[in-house]
Amino acid sequence: MPAEAQNPPAARSCAPVVVLDFETTGMNPGHGDRITEVGAVRIEDGCITARFQSLVRTGVPVPPFIRQLTGISDAMLAGAPPAEEVLAQLVEFIGRDALVAHNASFDRRFLDAELALIGAVRLQPVFCTVLLSRRLLPQAPSHSLGALVSWLGLPSDGVHHRALADAEMTAHLWLHLHQVLDQRYGFSQVSLAWLQKLIDRSPRSADTWLRSQTVEIVRA
Repeated sequence: MPAEAQNPPAARSCAPVVVLDFETTGMNPGHGDRITEVGAVRIEDGCITARFQSLVRTGVPVPPFIRQLTGISDAMLAGAPPAEEVLAQLVEFIGRDALVAHNASFDRRFLDAELALIGAVRLQPVFCTVLLSRRLLPQAPSHSLGALVSWLGLPSDGVHHRALADAEMTAHLWLHLHQVLDQRYGFSQVSLAWLQKLIDRSPRSADTWLRSQTVEIVRA
């Protein structure tokens, strides 16, 4: 359930966003895979202000390799709230805020599939920290979430492949990428529309393009 956070400000973000992560029974909702856990973190004015987490009961068995990866078992999910209840709470938590995820195409597919099952449709964009990090941190040895968090020395409780822990690590990565924009290029605040333009650039051309931008442009 939602909980107020007490994290100190880490960097100034461009707009309120909700960072989202799902654990699932597999890779493809089109093949019947479902979510097993959701974690979400709201970022406002450069700091984490609220969290949402829940296991999810869908009736789809958890494969052994997923149980080994995440630690989530059928027994844990047996007492979890049903998917329609969790999704309704998640929709309320998200509100109208834009979404952020690491490898966003994965989480976006599952979110859209789960929303369709309750007759709902996602209206907001989903920004990808993998794509953004490839443009701002091309020198990183890997752009996986765990590797970036370790390489950058970002906050982590050492837990991986659990939804809230991954959402929090992604939130800290999102804030760090804004610090890069500020410290390297002088952009202390940018619009989400401009961020999408950056993501649409190729990683090879991103730095040159960024140096051609102005404060007025990036806030528009």
